[in-house]
Amino acid sequence: MSGSLKIVDLTYGLDSGAITWPSNPKFNLTYLYRGAFGHVWLENNRIDLAEHTGTHVDAPIHLALNSGGWKNHQIPIERLAGPGVIIDVKSQAEADIDYRVTVDDVKAWEKRNGKIPYGAVVLMNSGWQKYYPDYNDVFKTSNLSDSTSYHFPSWHEDAVKWLISNRVVYYVGGDTPSTDYGQSLTYPVHFLLSNENIIGIESAAYLDKLPESGSTIFVALMKIIDGSGGPVRMFATLPEDDDDKEFNTAVRFWLSPILWIVAFLLAEELFFSA
Repeated sequence: MSGSLKIVDLTYGLDSGAITWPSNPKFNLTYLYRGAFGHVWLENNRIDLAEHTGTHVDAPIHLALNSGGWKNHQIPIERLAGPGVIIDVKSQAEADIDYRVTVDDVKAWEKRNGKIPYGAVVLMNSGWQKYYPDYNDVFKTSNLSDSTSYHFPSWHEDAVKWLISNRVVYYVGGDTPSTDYGQSLTYPVHFLLSNENIIGIESAAYLDKLPESGSTIFVALMKIIDGSGGPVRMFATLPEDDDDKEFNTAVRFWLSPILWIVAFLLAEELFFSA
């Protein structure tokens, strides 16, 4: 179908194993009712979770220098989507688990793809998905109660400052548990983003399924009054690949008459052998 879109899920499922900051309570689902209800089947559940669980966003108020940042319900609806910018630093993160995306990484992306579009959703792909949802692997520690022992890649504050000064972006984040790297004690990236009402994305999933550019990413955040963030059903759309369409059309063009000939020959063989 002309103009059709491919949809890519970028969200981890929520269950008791979903990653959250280790000091938070874990996700819990309680069955309120599950069974026959007269002549029908009825299910009704209760969910309990910290806002910042699984694939989720940090509203600007989450970690801020003042109380002026947006809460969930204050984020404008037009901010819940934007052009996808995927910055691949898998090789750097493989060599250094404390790697932070640099200004050079951002400029290298632009050299390959052009200027970062207005309102972009800018995501680091460090390859950290391979560790999810193993807590010790995700945080690279054997002592989850000690946050000073955490190791994972994320953003360097200089790269975020460059984005703020030179581009207009709606989101900055990636596939690890924080927009600041694991060893951070001062969380400068959180404060930079909050001050500009830029939304953070943490524990994004399946980023390898997206190209560096060309996608549109949707971040469906619940409109929780006074919320400081929350789980999202994040997904991306991609235009149907024109090369694939041309290939499939060509195959159908050449294969159809061949199939008709084969069918005719089989029918002729059956008729004369009867």
